[in-house]
Amino acid sequence: MMRNLLWRGMLAGLIGALVAATFALLFAEPQIDAAVALEAHNAVHAMADEELVSRATQKTWGLYTAMGLYGTALGGLLAIVFAGLYGRVARVGPRSLALLLAVAAFVAIVLVPAIKYPPTPPAVGLHETVRLRTAAYFAMLALSVAAATLALWSYRRLAGRIAGLDRLLIAIGIYVGTVALVQRLLPVIDEVPARFPATLLWQFRLAAIGTQALFWLVAADLFGRAAERTVRDGQRRVAR
Repeated sequence: MMRNLLWRGMLAGLIGALVAATFALLFAEPQIDAAVALEAHNAVHAMADEELVSRATQKTWGLYTAMGLYGTALGGLLAIVFAGLYGRVARVGPRSLALLLAVAAFVAIVLVPAIKYPPTPPAVGLHETVRLRTAAYFAMLALSVAAATLALWSYRRLAGRIAGLDRLLIAIGIYVGTVALVQRLLPVIDEVPARFPATLLWQFRLAAIGTQALFWLVAADLFGRAAERTVRDGQRRVAR
């Protein structure tokens, strides 16, 4: 069953990534084009070197390739986590569990890191701080996942001692408290130019987060439907 769940998760992740990439092409890429044009207009010196990868390639083949690899990997990870938690954490059906995992992943992997370090288009951020910004973002991402793992461990550890709703509230409190502490300790990075259009920045960030939300929704729903059939078939074989 694990093998069947794994390839179904990877396929669902790939399909979700293609849908999300199309959304990004329609809503995020126009904001990136506008930011690139603004950056070129504000540049003091014209760049002598040509781009290694053209914008036309970046927002078509490059976008779909990157999102496809990203989605396939995360779809497989979703299937592995699903297999480890199904029947052990909460009494919910396969599709419901897949959607709950997607919501948790979206919060821990996308939303919470974006609160501290929101996505930014070209022309925002100094070249000198690229390494610092990258390291800080991935540190926030890793610590958010670690905090979510700690919250889940606490939820399961308190089973049988505290009512289910109270355990859930305690787990949420542990996650929020840990994340708040981490965000306070990590460096503040604010490099948005004063002249950068606020509307453009806002629209880009909405499109970037919306792309991730759409990916997790589509991937989890498709995987959840496939997992229902896989679990049902497995139960039938056991019954025989």
